[in-house]
Amino acid sequence: MNVSVTAGIQTVKLLIDGEWVQSQASEWRDIVNPATQQVLAKVPFATQAEVDAAVAAAQKAYVGWRNTPVGARMRIMLKFQALIREHSKRIAQTLSAEQGKTQADAEGDIFRGLEVVEHACSIGSLQMGEFVENVAGGVDTYTLRQPIGVCAGITPFNFPAMIPLWMFPMAIVCGNTFVLKPSEQDPLSTVQLVELALEAGVPPGVLNVVHGGKDVVDALCTHADIKAISFVGSTAVGTHVYNLAGQHGKRVQAMMGAKNHAVVLPDANREQTLNALVGAAFGAAGQRCMATSVAVLVGAAKQWLPELKALAQKLKVNAGSEPGTDVGPLISRQAKQRVLGLIDSGVKEGAILELDGREVNVPGFEHGNFVGPTLFSGVTTDMQIYTQEIFGPVLVVLTVDTLDEAIALVNRNPFGNGTGLFTQSGAAARKFQSEIDVGQVGINIPIPVPVPFFSFTGSRGSKLGDLGPYGKQVVQFYTQTKTVTARWFDDDSVNDGVNTTINLR
Repeated sequence: MNVSVTAGIQTVKLLIDGEWVQSQASEWRDIVNPATQQVLAKVPFATQAEVDAAVAAAQKAYVGWRNTPVGARMRIMLKFQALIREHSKRIAQTLSAEQGKTQADAEGDIFRGLEVVEHACSIGSLQMGEFVENVAGGVDTYTLRQPIGVCAGITPFNFPAMIPLWMFPMAIVCGNTFVLKPSEQDPLSTVQLVELALEAGVPPGVLNVVHGGKDVVDALCTHADIKAISFVGSTAVGTHVYNLAGQHGKRVQAMMGAKNHAVVLPDANREQTLNALVGAAFGAAGQRCMATSVAVLVGAAKQWLPELKALAQKLKVNAGSEPGTDVGPLISRQAKQRVLGLIDSGVKEGAILELDGREVNVPGFEHGNFVGPTLFSGVTTDMQIYTQEIFGPVLVVLTVDTLDEAIALVNRNPFGNGTGLFTQSGAAARKFQSEIDVGQVGINIPIPVPVPFFSFTGSRGSKLGDLGPYGKQVVQFYTQTKTVTARWFDDDSVNDGVNTTINLR
């Protein structure tokens, strides 16, 4: 991996114009194993000059890359996906060490990104324009889907493989060049994926990597040569990125915070539903923007609470590297303290703490950022544990009497990332999917993230910008449509004379 060693500590490099370079930054951050607090490496907060150099390299490379035949771009993606498959277990080990996920979940993180790379291999048909012959006398009209230039991506800590793979493969296969800023908390696995992209044949300057915090983000959002910004992360940062980049004339897609509800009807398959709720709420320690963090039990389904609690109690909390682990650590000590504070607020505001994960003990990993599965009942919609995205292994339970009440409750929440309904009634499912005001709906599916043939379609407070990542929508985002209206004349064509009207003849 492209790191250097200084005073016994690895330092992560920047990728600029095809070369891995040591940053001249004055500010560095430790990359810490969240289960052990071991410092794995140090990551630089790139200087303004380094960001400018990365963008300049992308701008220079764009001139040739945009004219690279689509088949050549596609073949690079074919090789890239093969390399990811070959090295996925190795990268997953790095991902687990720096992020805390279990090995299986880390491999899943990589696989869901790999699916997008595989979809990028279809760019020959995805980027097709349209054509209509003879729209007027001898006039044809057609559209071209052309790249837009230098694009940038800002990715979060919770999916250091999947989210970068949502972004740069689709951007560059469309003919753009790219500057990627991974999360400063766990960039090592992202860097390994970028190394594979270079090995697959991505030319110098087409893909660049800079590291850093707010200053680097702001530099990307305001740089005159960057045409589009893709962001996944918190609502606060996403709103800032959307507003700042938008003010500087850039396209922006910002996938942000969430409060995802699972509505459970009493006719649902009991065992399957309970398993789904527990897995979606506590998997990845709840650090998923699509995690199920609210269960809405309808009518007699409220009687399932004891079984829900019993199932959650069986989950094993341990380091992600340990076999049999269900719930790993949170990403940082700060994240743990925030989650503990929100649990405390739930108790103070009168919710019933059915299962308390605050004092979980993990032998051999006493310094880890662990919070065990935590379950609240008796929750109301004005409590902080309901209004805020906890981003930890905490599930809150609300009860209502009818499906209509459940739909109204979900629709009142300002977020709109994902929701699910558990039922065996087709009529109820059809009503729910029609009336719910949430971008992604699961029917007996707890985390309804669509496959890459479709697009990620969060809505309302969970998304800014009208085009989502991957699928057909992201091809629209990373290209511009040029419409050509053409007429050709034979040498012996009749001259119609001067036409001063707007009509085509």
